[in-house]
Amino acid sequence: MGLLRRELGHRAVQYARTYRLPHCLSYGQAPTVCFERYDDDSRHGNFLPSSYKTIFKNWTWRRRLLKVHPQGRKSLPSREYGIWQELDSCTSSDALLMNVFCCPSTFKDGRVYSMLNVKPGATPEFGLRARVPLTNGKFDRTEVDMRLGDLLVEAKLTESDFQGAPKSVVNAYRDFCEVFSCEDLPQTRGDYRSYQLIRNVLAAHASDCSFCLLTDARRPDLIEAWYAVMRCICPVELRLRCRVLTWQELAKALPRIVRRFLEEKYGID
Repeated sequence: MGLLRRELGHRAVQYARTYRLPHCLSYGQAPTVCFERYDDDSRHGNFLPSSYKTIFKNWTWRRRLLKVHPQGRKSLPSREYGIWQELDSCTSSDALLMNVFCCPSTFKDGRVYSMLNVKPGATPEFGLRARVPLTNGKFDRTEVDMRLGDLLVEAKLTESDFQGAPKSVVNAYRDFCEVFSCEDLPQTRGDYRSYQLIRNVLAAHASDCSFCLLTDARRPDLIEAWYAVMRCICPVELRLRCRVLTWQELAKALPRIVRRFLEEKYGID
């Protein structure tokens, strides 16, 4: 994770200087780059221009850009206007996801739909609130990074892990013991590990969807954590609907303009 963050930070600095993009560096020994949008909102340094224009025309997508940066006040210089957003950061997996799936040419030849096993014509939904049933009859509105047709996607880049949660929280999901071999899941005495993955699989089960973890090939730790959870899924049909795909694998199906952007800014090829 640390090596990848440093590589992305270095690439982002070079990218910002090459294209003279407004940006700043976070505080600390291994700073990350946060890009600023242009005053006229015509461009944002953290986004492929064609993707950003498309995002800006779609209110539901544009609203995603307003997510507040959780460490903005502590780790970034104050800005002249407004506050820093999470998707300003060069390490934001959400920004990477939107760069790829909001580009108008991404779906044109159908290769991405085919790779993801999604019916052509599906439109991405970002930050979807899935309804995962609880034992008390209510629902946990788990946020899914993206839904594309009947596919739920969790996107990762430099995140340290998939978080953990107390067993009492996880056991409150109605279908938890039906979907998972609970005793085999990665866990400590009081917590289940990889809580985000558990929630996403339960969301896929509840909505009769497939699930895909989209992560970087340079993060074998996240891939191993996913397989540790996937092998504990009991229903065979559901397990077959769950998969992992790397950004590098996905890049092979993307249009040239997106591939060039990913290689230059993220080192994804």
